[in-house]
Amino acid sequence: MRRLIVAIGFLSRFPVPRLALRDGDFAGAVRLYPLVGVLIGAAVAAAAWSGGHVDPWIGALAGLVAWVTATGALHLDGLGDLADGLGAAHGRRDRLLAVMADPHVGSFAVTAIVLQLATKLVLLHALAGDWRALLSIPAAARIGPLVWARWLPPLKAEGLGASLAGAVRDRDMAAWLLVLAGAAVWLPWVALAPALMAGFAFWVRAKLGGVTGDVHGAGIELVESGLLLAGVVYQAV
Repeated sequence: MRRLIVAIGFLSRFPVPRLALRDGDFAGAVRLYPLVGVLIGAAVAAAAWSGGHVDPWIGALAGLVAWVTATGALHLDGLGDLADGLGAAHGRRDRLLAVMADPHVGSFAVTAIVLQLATKLVLLHALAGDWRALLSIPAAARIGPLVWARWLPPLKAEGLGASLAGAVRDRDMAAWLLVLAGAAVWLPWVALAPALMAGFAFWVRAKLGGVTGDVHGAGIELVESGLLLAGVVYQAV
C-alpha cells in the first residue's frame, strides 16, 4: 500500500497521505504505475461521460481537461522537454541533456504539446466517450516505464531514469503484460500496446541511447495517443 500511495502521489494530483519515503519506495512504486493509470482513466471516463450529455465535443474537452488535471501535465512536460532537446541538440547528447534540463520552454516544446493536446481532443471525440477504452488506455500506457526501465540504460547518473533502472523485475513486467493480454480479449486493439512500447524503445535507443524521466513521460503520452488512434480505427472498421 505504501508504494501505491507513492505512485499515486508522483503520477497524479489525486490527494494522498504524505509519507516519509523509505529506501526503494520511489523506485519500487514503478511496478504499480498501471494501477494509477486506472484511476486516471476513471477520472477521464467520468468527465467525458458527463460532458457528453451536453455535446460530444464538450465531452471530449471535459475528458481532456480531466486527463491533464489528473496528471498535473507531468507527462506533457516530459514530451515538451524531449521535443526541445531533440530540436536544439543537433546530434550532440550533452547538448540534448542540457536543453532537456533547462526549465524554460522553447518553440519545439510548445509545438509538441499543442499537437499532442489537439490529437487527444480529436481522438477523444471520435471515441465518443467509450468508458472501457478511456479506463484502459492510461493504465496500458503506464506499463511502458516498466518496459523502458528494463530495456534502456539511464542517460544520467541521477534522476528518475536512473532511479528506475534495476527496479523492475521480470515477473513485474510479465504480470502486467498478462493483464494486458486479458484486457485485449475485452478490447482487441489494446494488444497493440506492446508494439507501441517496443517501437518507442527502439527509437529512443537509436536516437538518444538511453532514457530519462522526461523520456518516460514522453513515451507515456505517445503510447496513449497511439492507443486512442487504434481504438478509433478499430471502431471504424
